[in-house]
Amino acid sequence: MLLMIILQKTMKNYHFKETQSLPHNWKSYKLSELTSVITKGTTPSTYGFDFLASGINYIRAQSLNYSGSIDEESFSYISQEAHDRLKRSQLKKNDILFSMAGAYLGMVGMIKESHCPANTNQAVGIIRISVDFVDVKFVEYTLRNPSTVEFVNSQSGQSAQPNINLAEIGNLSFKFPPLQEQKAIASILSALDDKIENNLAMNKTLEDMAMALYKHWFVDFGPFADGEFVDSELGMIPKGWEVKQLKEILEIKYGKDHKKLEEGTIPVYGTGGIMRYVNQSLYDQESILIPRKGSLNNLYYLNRKFWTVDTLFYSKIKLTGFGKYAFHFLKTLDLASMDVGSAIPSLTTQLLNRINVVIPPNHEVLKYDKIVTIWFNMIQSNIEENQTLTEIRDTMLSKLISGEVRLKEFKETLANAL
Repeated sequence: MLLMIILQKTMKNYHFKETQSLPHNWKSYKLSELTSVITKGTTPSTYGFDFLASGINYIRAQSLNYSGSIDEESFSYISQEAHDRLKRSQLKKNDILFSMAGAYLGMVGMIKESHCPANTNQAVGIIRISVDFVDVKFVEYTLRNPSTVEFVNSQSGQSAQPNINLAEIGNLSFKFPPLQEQKAIASILSALDDKIENNLAMNKTLEDMAMALYKHWFVDFGPFADGEFVDSELGMIPKGWEVKQLKEILEIKYGKDHKKLEEGTIPVYGTGGIMRYVNQSLYDQESILIPRKGSLNNLYYLNRKFWTVDTLFYSKIKLTGFGKYAFHFLKTLDLASMDVGSAIPSLTTQLLNRINVVIPPNHEVLKYDKIVTIWFNMIQSNIEENQTLTEIRDTMLSKLISGEVRLKEFKETLANAL
């Protein structure tokens, strides 16, 4: 936390100077001059292979993002036979993946040893650095630089499916400082990435703990196992508990368009997460966000000011202390299986309102809420810290990678802040 405050102060006080020319000891190279391989993945079905429930990791474009991490939970899987057949797209440690088409265009990730063996599909470019005068991590950050992403997307023109081909990837030209400086820049940025990843991992652990407690208490009825049970629409439940409809707990409300709002500090949520920050809130109390269209299982619990887009419901909690209980209840459901849409997966308020839910006595839910609130507060603190770390990292990335700010100058400013 102290380092984050110091970095914030340093970035705020640093006077960024526009460089008029390339630093004298920096050199420009095309990616094709630095690589042994620039290729793309392969679709297993082309060779008659299907996806499996487990097996060799198969990484698709949706596993990539603009932050450089690879979402392992979204991996698909193929057989060893399929992996052996798809030799061109077999991945190695330190391969850089670059999404080549569609909404994911320009998203980047680097393969770790823990990902291997792995393969990838035709919408993902594979960049394998082979020279010893550039640092592969520095190359990855160069590709993640917002100016690179902007340039790649601008080159795709007005086509319905924006894309970049392998030759165009190879022709991308970047500036490189001496190797030692490349490694130092990458090390600073990696430290921030590592802290962000650690916070995400901690949040996943806390979320799993909260869900495990919910299931132990309210699905398996662990603390109540010795009591009397009665039959209900949802099976056997402890005596004194009730089954009601979700509308008894939540008032489900529609999100609204955000395009005319000014920039600010209040997050705008879509089904994929935070989209931007604005100067007004749609709601400022405890709420569960439920997708109306799109990825129907992407639920969010919030207890802060926010805005939601019109494809995402928000809710008002009608029973005191039931917010986190209702959130975990909904997380146990497969909302995607309740899809009522034709082309786009969709949910309706009528469908959600009619869902049956077990209602324990108030005092039991409040005991549960008291425990998990501690964990939820830790999660929120990590989220806020990551937002700050991301802003710092993105600013540093752009300035250091471009040579606009020299590493020595930034270190001196940081030392003064310390």
